[in-house]
Amino acid sequence: MNVNIEEIPSCKIVYMRQTGPYGMANLQLMDKFKGWVESDSVTSSLSVILGIAQDNPAWVKPENCRYDACLVVPEDYCVHSDEVSVGNISGGSYAVFMIPHTAEAVQKAWDEIFMEVKRGGLSLDETRPILERYTVELVNHHYCEICVPVQ
Repeated sequence: MNVNIEEIPSCKIVYMRQTGPYGMANLQLMDKFKGWVESDSVTSSLSVILGIAQDNPAWVKPENCRYDACLVVPEDYCVHSDEVSVGNISGGSYAVFMIPHTAEAVQKAWDEIFMEVKRGGLSLDETRPILERYTVELVNHHYCEICVPVQ
């Protein structure tokens, strides 16, 4: 698995949240969120969508796990909808894994990324969430990225 270390800057996001077991509901939320994004006309060819599993299901009951579908927005972006919330992502060093944008590849990556981080001599920074990052360019080529915060 190929990994690059990247400094991701802090950023402002708008997001929708789903609480419950990870899985199909995350995909449904992402579809709903993409519909909102398109209707609000806040995207461009440079837009970045993030999927964030906020909780580790090994430590949090599945019914309490939170998943956020997010869009990175400019600092001066004003939300005109009660369908989304506003938040921030803390910047820092991330191990970035580019993977095929398929359910199988994403699942396989989740099974392997922690070993790869360890193998690279890095430590997981548990104060920041892991990001699934989707850019227009990557998705058009059937790829996405998993960004693991490291220290």
